[in-house]
Amino acid sequence: MQAHRIASLDALDATVWDCLDTAGNPFVSRPFLAGLEAKGCLRPELGWRPAHVALARNERVLGLAPAYEKRNSHGEFVFDHAWADAHHRLGLEYYPKLLCAVPYSPVTGPRLLVDPAAADARALRRRLLEALADAAASAGWSSAHVNFVTPAEIEAAAGNEWVQRSDVQFHWRNAGYRSFDDFLARLKHKRRKEIRRERQRVAADGWGFEWRHGDELDATTIAEIHALYAATFINKGNYPALNRPFFEHLAASLGARLVAILAFRRGRLGAMALCLRSRDTLYGRSWGATDPTPSLHFETCYYQGIDYCISKGIATFEPGAQGEHKVARGFLPARTHSLHWIAHPELRRAIAGACARERRWLDDYEAAVRQNSPYAQRADDADSLVVG
Repeated sequence: MQAHRIASLDALDATVWDCLDTAGNPFVSRPFLAGLEAKGCLRPELGWRPAHVALARNERVLGLAPAYEKRNSHGEFVFDHAWADAHHRLGLEYYPKLLCAVPYSPVTGPRLLVDPAAADARALRRRLLEALADAAASAGWSSAHVNFVTPAEIEAAAGNEWVQRSDVQFHWRNAGYRSFDDFLARLKHKRRKEIRRERQRVAADGWGFEWRHGDELDATTIAEIHALYAATFINKGNYPALNRPFFEHLAASLGARLVAILAFRRGRLGAMALCLRSRDTLYGRSWGATDPTPSLHFETCYYQGIDYCISKGIATFEPGAQGEHKVARGFLPARTHSLHWIAHPELRRAIAGACARERRWLDDYEAAVRQNSPYAQRADDADSLVVG
């Protein structure tokens, strides 16, 4: 079995993906990852250069780690600027580094894609981790990283030189709710009252909502969705890396796995939340609005998504990174994890110690958040009754 570097996912035949276990996650599907490259969303001037690693035996691909040479930390959502600064203070270069991740997407899912029919999937994952570290070391780079990994990938890293880091997002769990009011009934009175007031304010401002899947979007609507996304990024001083051809590609290739939550007022599209979905999870992806009136963001990005999950029987709603304000709206802490190989031994030990302290702090933080859960019953009870 040999490890190979691949400069473009288009170099892999589409049938290769049929032999890799993506767990139905749309972010590691060929349309999403290869589409980012083909539509020009990943470019060296943005800090992204494809450097994928594949394992093959007799020309048959048994494992794939979608990876990138990174010359900045933009679009990763695992913040390592302190690590870069530590390297700089020691006179070492932190960039470039090797990153195995889904660009611009803080979404947990498989990163070390292996053939599910293989006799030992864990060994293949370990071999991919070794290949990533070897690729970084042979290039003289500071580090290799695998972001938003699954428990199986954490297990594969056990006992080697990879450092585990953890963080917290806020996810909503579907406890078999029959309606949005059924969900509200599980919340404390104050939280229930505030959410109703927010929704009533949006309705009183004249906003109406539609859910449309990718195969229900015409070219004009896709252009409007992208304009809302781009304007919101620009207004916040960020660069909108995802272009309109990529949005068009997603709608055409993902179909029902792309979900657009559209907000109309006076017959015009004025806000949107663009989501992707798997069988059991809705993922919040992007948002935009021309005139973000009070509570419109909460309605578009949170409450409509909850409504959609209840309607479709979807177990989990992951609305995106960060945002402690989500707790008051029914979202509870959920751990995310990443793996990191640091070439410099002393820095690796220092970073491992910092990550261990960070995990202990997260334990206390998560316990405090759950103790002040918005649910009328215990948070762990509300978090355990999940459909799917």
